[in-house]
Amino acid sequence: MKRIGVAVGVVALGLGVLIPAGAVCAHAPIRLNSLGFLPDAPKLASVTPPGERFSIVRRSDDAPVLTGNLSAPVSNQDTGEQVATADFSSLHQPGEYYVKVAGAARSPAFRIAADIYNEPFRIVMAGMYLWRCGTAVSFTYHGQTFAHDACHLEDAYLDFAGGGHVKRDGTGGWHDAGDFNKYVVNADFSVGVMLQAWEQFSNRIEHVPLSLPESGKGTPDFLCEVRWELGWLLKMQAEDGSVYHKLSAQKFCAFIMPEKETSPRYFVPWSSSASAGFVAVMAMASRDFQPYDPKFASECLQAARKGMAFLAAHPENHPADQRGFSTGPYGARDPSRRLWAAAEMWETTGEPAFLEDFQTRAKALGPRVDRTAGWGNVSNLAMYTYVLSKRPGRDPALVETVQHDLLTTADQIVKTAGQNAYARPLGNAYYWGCNGDVAQQTQTLQVANAISPKPQYLNTALDALGHLFGRNYYGRSFVTGLGNQPPMHPHDRRSVADKIVDPWPGYLVGGGWPRATSWQDAQENYRVNEIAINWNATLVYALAGFVDPKAPQSR
Repeated sequence: MKRIGVAVGVVALGLGVLIPAGAVCAHAPIRLNSLGFLPDAPKLASVTPPGERFSIVRRSDDAPVLTGNLSAPVSNQDTGEQVATADFSSLHQPGEYYVKVAGAARSPAFRIAADIYNEPFRIVMAGMYLWRCGTAVSFTYHGQTFAHDACHLEDAYLDFAGGGHVKRDGTGGWHDAGDFNKYVVNADFSVGVMLQAWEQFSNRIEHVPLSLPESGKGTPDFLCEVRWELGWLLKMQAEDGSVYHKLSAQKFCAFIMPEKETSPRYFVPWSSSASAGFVAVMAMASRDFQPYDPKFASECLQAARKGMAFLAAHPENHPADQRGFSTGPYGARDPSRRLWAAAEMWETTGEPAFLEDFQTRAKALGPRVDRTAGWGNVSNLAMYTYVLSKRPGRDPALVETVQHDLLTTADQIVKTAGQNAYARPLGNAYYWGCNGDVAQQTQTLQVANAISPKPQYLNTALDALGHLFGRNYYGRSFVTGLGNQPPMHPHDRRSVADKIVDPWPGYLVGGGWPRATSWQDAQENYRVNEIAINWNATLVYALAGFVDPKAPQSR
């Protein structure tokens, strides 16, 4: 079996360097963002057990460049520790450094540079590419090639969707998680988050090369990757405008490569939540692809209108009939998705009927911005679109209410991070996939900053990334292939089946729950160590906001 990276005596560091195993223990006393820090951003490390003084040491010659006093220790409720803080925000000089505290092992090495998030963004996007279904993929990283042959070319049959044992084209898209099935309500959330990243940060990410098969043909690489999933979603719409809920085998397969899964796969009957989310992302895609591929943009808008007409004729919440399947149910209810569909249709077309639909629903549901959002509740995505819109005609009172709630929520996130010794913006809330919600906090913070700029909004967004990349109880990165001691045993069928030493790179694992101390780097523990497109999508967004567009781009 694989998963022998530590056993053979090496540990991967964020700088792409291998050091002897044990040089940085699983619970290193100095815990920080092992990717590094932007030159003008705050720079903090959490230290336990506390000491008195710390030094910042230049890696090239082991020369101290800054010394300071550790803060008084504070009690961290979620981990049960006494934790001090080293603040070296006054250090702006680009370079490679480490933190040293008397009596403690030195910290992982880190960089100070304007482009520290460029390569992580590229690798996390490579993770999205490597999830592609229906085609061969290949990506080389740190001297290892991660690849699989074309898979699931027989997708899929209509037996459970009223069409008999007849095959309908459902090829393409991304595998959903550590398994190989494809679920519309998780796909629409993931695509929606990524397209919002594009709409807000295209100036930062449009020229980042992803080395895709479609690269160099006129459409930015980022949109090319999103289009792969959109192409599959278009195939999930039935002739009447409804959208099949998922495409899946009847049960999860063994830990094999995707091309080895040959059991029959089926369309699952339509749901109103899948249909409404489909409308939202197709409306978004229509406006985002218009400058690059007007024909595809028109196809997306036509599909969105068809779906909207179906929803108008079927106003009830209609869950999918999933009898016969033990794979992920993704049983989202549809009110937040109908809200989102109306918002995106209005933003794309400017038609007053869609604006009225959105505003009526927003007032009925409560125009709030929640602390967390995900595939089960996409109302935040609708609110972000509405509050950032430049179109005329919005209800001024509703705009004011949404803005107020957005800023209040952002301020709460800032406060929560400030009260946690690891600046975790979710504080002591731990649940399935909470790492994805740590990344998702950056959406609310970035939108708040766009409306009412405050340094603490961006600094707290950076804190979220810092937590995911090593400023946490474990002192480890939660993203495969990136940062200090990244996960080696994700719940991912490819990472087990391919016999390569390292797991497939660029994937955020779910994180510990029900406690901060519950995470295990164990393949079999899917509750804490699975990967999923929705968690990766929020990480894509979080990184996109800090990509340096001026950095040299290389493939």
